[in-house]
Amino acid sequence: MQRYFIPQTDWEGNEVRIKGDDAHHITRVMRNKVGDQIICNHENGSAAICEITLLDQHYVAAIVIEWKHEEVELPIDVTIAQGLPKGDKFELILQKGTELGAHAFIPVKMDRSIVVWDGKKTEKKLTRFAKIVKEASEQSHRNKIPEVTLPLTILELINESTNYDVKIFAYEEEAKVEAHQSFAEIVNRIAPKQRVLVCIGPEGGFSDQEAAQLKQYGFNSVRLGPRILRTETASLYVLASLSYHFEELNGNNV
Repeated sequence: MQRYFIPQTDWEGNEVRIKGDDAHHITRVMRNKVGDQIICNHENGSAAICEITLLDQHYVAAIVIEWKHEEVELPIDVTIAQGLPKGDKFELILQKGTELGAHAFIPVKMDRSIVVWDGKKTEKKLTRFAKIVKEASEQSHRNKIPEVTLPLTILELINESTNYDVKIFAYEEEAKVEAHQSFAEIVNRIAPKQRVLVCIGPEGGFSDQEAAQLKQYGFNSVRLGPRILRTETASLYVLASLSYHFEELNGNNV
């Protein structure tokens, strides 16, 4: 059953109006008819099975048949702070990271980031990113759409990090030494409902100054296994590991 995220303003009690691209998708792509059922997600995270009652030229109307009781979100809030990568790698991180349960994404301008986003480029990219995470949330049957913020500098990220319970950064130097701090050690200390900030460097990794700054302000440097991962792989490794730990390995205890 196809899922759609509907803004709060388009709900009125148990009735919902679906507009724009979603209405076009229902009528032109899925070719639904009156009486067909879809899933509509409210901004508060709830979801309902709805029956289509009207197919208009400009919108689709539906009514709630049954509210669903789902537990599909990670039991911890994980925000990925991603050093700006080249090409379309960030789009891959957004799509797959959303499927794996990320709560939010923060693009970060770092010393070794090659790409530069100016004002117009940033606005255009954020519009596209919002569409990517929405579609990925619908595809993976999530109840929430991750937020994608404006790009931050490393110092702005450090200021933002005071809002998190656990802060880590994947530091490639940790993978090269025997006396390293493993990601597993940190994961075992994370409790359900905590807010976790994971910082991933761009293709060239963190500069020495950035690594020192992050450590100074309470970020734990960790290795993600004995191999050096590409920037677009690291965040997915983290999210998959956290999903396994909290939803499968210890799923009955959270």
